[in-house]
Amino acid sequence: MSEWKEYRLEEIAQLVKDSWKVGDEELPYIALEHIVEGGLRLQGIGDSNTIASNKFRFNSDCFLFGKLRPYFRKLYRPDFDGICSTDIWVVKPREENNKDFLFYFFANQEFVDFTYSGSSGTRMPRADWKFVGESKWNFPEPIEQKAIAEVLSSLDDKIDLLHRQNNTLEQMAETLFRQWFIEETNDSWEKGVLSDEFDFLMGQSPKGSSFNEEEIGMPMYQGNADFDFRFPKRRVYTTDAKRLAKKFDTLISVRAPVGEQNMAFEECCIGRGVAAFKYKNDNRYYTYTYFKMRSLMDVIKQFNNEGTVFGSISKSDFQNLKIIIPSQNIVDKFQIDVKSIDDKVIENTNQIRTLEKLRDTLLPKLMSGEVRVLI
Repeated sequence: MSEWKEYRLEEIAQLVKDSWKVGDEELPYIALEHIVEGGLRLQGIGDSNTIASNKFRFNSDCFLFGKLRPYFRKLYRPDFDGICSTDIWVVKPREENNKDFLFYFFANQEFVDFTYSGSSGTRMPRADWKFVGESKWNFPEPIEQKAIAEVLSSLDDKIDLLHRQNNTLEQMAETLFRQWFIEETNDSWEKGVLSDEFDFLMGQSPKGSSFNEEEIGMPMYQGNADFDFRFPKRRVYTTDAKRLAKKFDTLISVRAPVGEQNMAFEECCIGRGVAAFKYKNDNRYYTYTYFKMRSLMDVIKQFNNEGTVFGSISKSDFQNLKIIIPSQNIVDKFQIDVKSIDDKVIENTNQIRTLEKLRDTLLPKLMSGEVRVLI
């Protein structure tokens, strides 16, 4: 086992401020909204053509840490050259220190909390590199840093593979839906409104005094802030659930931003920012429901422009939304044929959550030396 020694962080890591100016070469762009909160991965990417102010350059020798509201734990390891928001630190290891180890060190909740404790500003706290750089931590030698990083990276590699599989599977299902129900629309299909084909429930928020983060009561989802890939993130629980969504109901955000979509992972409470949908003829047809609602998102998102301050969509708006109602036999066929694809997405998503929990359980133990890696 290598010896762990105390260092100031600035002896191990350095902040890179390589400026990119408007008019320089075109590059991929990463802003804070492109990084998944706590997920250590991207959920989108921008382009420098849309940028009107100077940014920082990064490359694969660096990693990114969101310094604005650092408690969101937004980090990413790029494997390409690009530019990022000035609200993001571009961090690079010094000398022989391992970049991947440092990435996980910065991702450790203890470090995130420490960084937040030294932030300036109340509404929009920003991390202070000088405060962080002068702090002292115990670090292993580079050879053990590499071994620790390999353990954690093996989990993230599997998580990334499952995410890529899910994206491919969802694209397959969406392509089949578009082909069967849009490109090959039958003139004999009925014209109707959304409430002819789907039952839905508008959410209602419980009293704030019933909220807790100690997992007491039932998970409650309030809107887009809770939505993740396919299933919402469990953040808040309530002991006074008012309106319930059932397992695999399609969830739609009904307040700004209108039109984000998820699926209920279990029976749950939905607040006033969420509506839950199920197929009227057979509540088990969650695959058809999910992709039918997804096909209507462009129409639903137009309600972002409604309302005096924030966009919203009402119960009557949903009831009167015009749709084409396909014949029952083709709906049955889609549900039967595509359900296996959809169920694989659900299985992968469950596995992702298990692996993320394992990674985040191991992370503080490996960073503190409580658990050691044989080298």
